[in-house]
Amino acid sequence: MVTDPNTPALDDLVSTFYRAFAGHPELLADVVTPDWEDVPLAPGQGPGPEGAAPVIRGLQAALSGLEIVVRRVVDGRDADGVGTIATRCEIRGRHTGELVGAPPSGRAVSIALHEFHDVVDGRIRRTHHLEDWAGFLAQVSGAA
Repeated sequence: MVTDPNTPALDDLVSTFYRAFAGHPELLADVVTPDWEDVPLAPGQGPGPEGAAPVIRGLQAALSGLEIVVRRVVDGRDADGVGTIATRCEIRGRHTGELVGAPPSGRAVSIALHEFHDVVDGRIRRTHHLEDWAGFLAQVSGAA
């Protein structure tokens, strides 16, 4: 665990990060480094925490009641708090706006999200993520 009192504990780090992506992009500055890398970038996404704000607003516009539920966190950091944490999450909401080319369906959706976060000095330096967009498209088309 991180022992520096000026850095958030793991639970706070993870919960704040996902609250940011559920509609509060201003919270990213509290938990990511200024040079944070989001891998891969979304189409048109700029670098750093500022570049994620339009992505977050887009998710919020497309999914009413947007929430990100953290199902599991695996802490692979060393005793000094540096290392990688893995998360298994679920993005949930009602599909009320265009998302990844799919017109609004009005359906409740659940999108699997898996991420690896590299942590340095109590902040996330890099995030590698994978969302199940094929599963999302199946849900909104009625094929799921």
